[in-house]
Amino acid sequence: MKKLFLDDIRTIEMVYDKSQESEFDIVRTYDAFINYIKKNGLPEFISFDNDLGLDNRGEIAPDGYAAAKWLVYESGLDLRNLQFKVHSANPVAAEQIRGLLNNYISYINKKDNGNKI
Repeated sequence: MKKLFLDDIRTIEMVYDKSQESEFDIVRTYDAFINYIKKNGLPEFISFDNDLGLDNRGEIAPDGYAAAKWLVYESGLDLRNLQFKVHSANPVAAEQIRGLLNNYISYINKKDNGNKI
């Protein structure tokens, strides 16, 4: 199972058991997240941080919520089987990421099952 870890600072063992470290590829920025997925395809599991520090201009970098929005609105990828966890310490942003992805996945699954939306 291919797993992706989006976080600007944390290591895998700060969130998951150290024994899982080799299962993850780590990306530290929004751009690296998008480039990874464009190159390698959608992983089966993504672990999201939200606050990703500053960009190279010293401005607030695009965050994990922006990465989730890119997946839903721009990537064109089939997300129906995506598994994810939000490990962000920012509770409001964590709920935004979970809400967006859960709602979208629920929507496409209902649509696929022929339910009226």
